[in-house]
Parts: sequence; C-alpha cells; structure tokens
Amino acid sequence: MKKLLSITLILSALVLTGCFKDDDAPLIIETSSTTIINNENPDGGGETCPVIAVTGEIADGTVWTNDNIYQLNQKVVVPAGATLTINPGTIIKGSSGTGSLASALIVARDGTLNANGTADEPIIFTSTQDNITCGQTAGTNLDQDDRGLWGGLIVLGNAPCSFSGDILEAQIEGIPADDSFGLYGGSVANDSSGSMRYISIRHGGALIGEGNEINGLTLGGVGSGTIIDNIEVVANVDDGIEFFGGTCDASNLLVWAQGDDAIDIDQAYSGTIDNAVVVLGDISDHAFEIDGPEGTGSGLFTLRNATIIGNTTTANGEYADYRSNAQGLTENVYAYGFKDSSDVELDNDGVATNYNNGDLTFGPWEIVLPAGVTNVTEIFVNKAESVTVTGFGSTATAVTEGAQTIGAITSNLSWTFSNVVGGLGF
Repeated sequence: MKKLLSITLILSALVLTGCFKDDDAPLIIETSSTTIINNENPDGGGETCPVIAVTGEIADGTVWTNDNIYQLNQKVVVPAGATLTINPGTIIKGSSGTGSLASALIVARDGTLNANGTADEPIIFTSTQDNITCGQTAGTNLDQDDRGLWGGLIVLGNAPCSFSGDILEAQIEGIPADDSFGLYGGSVANDSSGSMRYISIRHGGALIGEGNEINGLTLGGVGSGTIIDNIEVVANVDDGIEFFGGTCDASNLLVWAQGDDAIDIDQAYSGTIDNAVVVLGDISDHAFEIDGPEGTGSGLFTLRNATIIGNTTTANGEYADYRSNAQGLTENVYAYGFKDSSDVELDNDGVATNYNNGDLTFGPWEIVLPAGVTNVTEIFVNKAESVTVTGFGSTATAVTEGAQTIGAITSNLSWTFSNVVGGLGF
C-alpha cells in the first residue's frame, strides 16, 4: 500500500531584484520546500523518496544529493558568485509549463555548476511525468518519443562569441531580455562554469515562444576552463546540444531522437567536440548543423570522432548542414542508416567561399551508402547560388557496415539511457 507522508520545513524566501521579471513569476520566490509524496520504489519495498521543490536563485554552497528528487518549478538560477554541487546519482525533474512558466536550470555567468556523476550513478535531468525514483537510472513510462515535458539545462559564460554588430554580450534564446541572468559572452577564453560529467538530460524542450523551444543542453559563451564530458540528451523537442560561441571542449556526447538538430554550432564556437554519437529519430532533422561567426570575430571549431546513425522510416533526417559562414574542421565521421535523399550540404555562397579558402575543412568520413547511391561524393552537395567548389566529398569513402575504421568509441557511452534502455548495442 502506498504511503502518503508530509513534512513541512522552514521556508526561506528571497527578494530578487533584476531577476524573474516575467509577468507570471513572483518577485518573492520560495527557494526551498520539501514534501514526501506517493513515490514508492516501483521495484517494491515500500520506500519513499523526498521531493524538494526548487524555484528562484540557488544559494552559494547548495548541494543536491541522491537521496532526494529535486523538482524545478519555473526557472531555477545559479547566480553569479554561487556554486551548486550535484552529487552522483541525483535525479532532477522539471515541471511542465510553457512560455514564462517553462522550467529550466540556468547557470548564469560567474555561477558554477559542479555536477559530476559516474557511469554507474549518472545525474539525471528528466520530467516530473517520469516515474523514475531514487536509486534508479530509468523509469518505465517514458521513451524517446516523449518530448517537451519540461525545459532544459542552460549554462552561460564569459568566453568570446561573435555576435552581429560585434557586441560583447547577448541574451541567450529563451530568456526574456530584462532577466540579466540570461546574458552570455565576453572576453575570458579560459572562463570556467564548473564541471559536468555523466549527465543524462531527457524529455525536454518546452515551448517558450512561437517556434522557439529550449535545447537539451545550451552552452552560451562557455569557456575552456569548463569540463564537459559524458553528456547524453534524449528526446528533446529542439536541438540536443547547442554551442553558442565559447571555447569549451566537450567529449563523449550522445544525442538520441531530438526534434531538430543533434549538435548545433553557432557564433564562432572555437572548442573541440570529441567522440560524439548521434542517433536520429523519426522527426529529427540534422545530425550536425554548423553556423559560423555573426560579426567580424572568428573562431574555428573542431568536430572529430563521431558516429551518426540516420533514419530511413520517414522523410526527415540529414547528415549535416554547413551554413551562415561556417568555419572549422569536421573529421573522422562514420555514418550509416541514412536515406538516398540525405546529404552533407554547403548551404550558401558564404560557406562555399569559406570552403574554397580553406576556412571550412573536412578530414576522413566513412559512409555506408544508402540504397540508390552509387558514389559517396553524391552525398556531398553544394547549394551555393553563385560559388562553385571542387573536391567537396573527396575525403569521404564508402564502407560496409561494421567495417569502419573511424568514428566514435561507442563503448565510452555504454552507460547511457540510449544504450541501456534504447538497446543501441554499445
């Protein structure tokens, strides 16, 4: 029989100035309350798991532990000067809501998030609709087709970005302009926002405006002093992981069944993405969408050692789109499971010119040819209106599935929900 217990703790309130100016958000924010609810372990034993409701700013030195579930109600912010530590195995659930009521964890510039899970005890961000409870790594009621049930994780820093008009900072998408915690960008290339390891982000992407959803993981102006390793995003409405400028490196990434692009690069991101796996779902768009600088500032990304798996059951699903002045290197990519209509695309004259000038380069790609494709270079398409290119696709070779010599080390990601529950065979 399920138990219903209630514990009321002393509530602390914080009067916020310059934050949370959405019409629907109060100025006096309850920052901590605890209720033990009907949340028995589905495996039996009658155990209950406390749920800590969190709204507003996080106090410096806050630690979230794996014997509780933390429920994000609207925007929860790690402000400048504060550090939030999340212990291995901790579960964070975002409440449902759209617009100003969308839930998200936001690490503001000069805030720090130390969220270091392990392969055996990953940190899990999911929806309040997920029946996962303490001590588990997966629930039983949601899968890769359950999207948009909460917002996402947003991390902002002081590293350089290339903005239109060469402004130094900008407001991240999804946060109203009068909320100063949404600013990102600066001139500190080695800026640190903390460390994030073994984190699984599931079922996010709540709508915040017409055609505008939150990414699974948003990285805005995040600097090279930040550690980002072993991150999984599953079933997000918009992009899986998006890099808005910045200099951070990221390794061991997995995105499965996103609604838009799996890995998205913008605003002269100049770090290295190493060892990434993308598994497109039925409504996914591109494995990679790459944009370049918006202003005169420049930066060259590196994207290497990736395995991308396509979708043949619907009309959706492309390898990659290089557009808007994209600049950088993509190499050691293994791709299979795509349709004959899928392509790697140079989108316009500017990016084709960058390719001709050597600012956009490609190392080895190995591709399992879809039925109907006879030559691997057919997959590489220049859609520029007036700029021709030569040799696009010349670094790619056709292989049979399982005979690849490049791509991701997928066993590094065997800990993920996508592998354990999704059965990817890592």
